[in-house]
Amino acid sequence: MTSFIPGFNNTLNPKAKFYMELAEQCSGLLQGQRNAVTNTANVSSLVYHSLLDTSVREGKPVNWVGFYLRDKANADSLLLGPFQGKPACTEIAFGRGVCGTAASQAKSVVVKDVHEFPGHIACDAASKSEIVVPLTAPDGGIYGVFDIDSSETDAFDDYDRMGLEAIAAMVVEASDF
Repeated sequence: MTSFIPGFNNTLNPKAKFYMELAEQCSGLLQGQRNAVTNTANVSSLVYHSLLDTSVREGKPVNWVGFYLRDKANADSLLLGPFQGKPACTEIAFGRGVCGTAASQAKSVVVKDVHEFPGHIACDAASKSEIVVPLTAPDGGIYGVFDIDSSETDAFDDYDRMGLEAIAAMVVEASDF
């Protein structure tokens, strides 16, 4: 059993167990592959389908899972990367919307109701809550963000944040950005 997710050791919480198992599956997908596009594509698919299929979501379905990656030509911008869900915004400036805020602050942002988030970018009108986790480089820089949306308000909690932060860290460690 995976035990590297801080706060998840020795817990009986079903959501914590779900994320430990999901992290194990991600580890298997990432093993032996360094390409960032390949890794983010596989992880976005695995996480999307796993979050759709689990009962631990408690009626809070996800409707979008994917990555925005730092634009090599414009370091203050994120470009749409691999994802699962409806078509999305193609470019987001640092500091703009939930993704840009997470990237500029280099910390995870959990939004219970996107309509109450100042400057929210409505790529999909069905999205009502969102969690964004930065892909943080070892030197503190940002490679991009890992973005998950739900069609219900208040869909994400600390278990989601800790689990998704662990998966984002795995992607960073396994990939050449």
